[in-house]
Amino acid sequence: MIKSELISALATENPHLTQKDVEQVVTVIIETVVGALEGGGRVELRGFGAFSVRTRPARSGRNPKTGQPVSVKAKHVPFFKSGKELRARLNAD
Repeated sequence: MIKSELISALATENPHLTQKDVEQVVTVIIETVVGALEGGGRVELRGFGAFSVRTRPARSGRNPKTGQPVSVKAKHVPFFKSGKELRARLNAD
């Protein structure tokens, strides 16, 4: 599912809201999550999961084309850990 499909699904389930209103709500939610992660915070949605930022240290890598060693800088990457309820629903038999 992509963002536009999510907006369409939410607009269909909530006919009292316009598509534009739903789009604004989805955008605000995403921007709020991104803003919290930018500040080094953590976003937890009970039953769904938690978003956080992990730090990857600098390391030595290889250029796949030439095989030459290259230094890769340290970086921050987003991390998602699924919640118990989400895992249970995905693994229900």
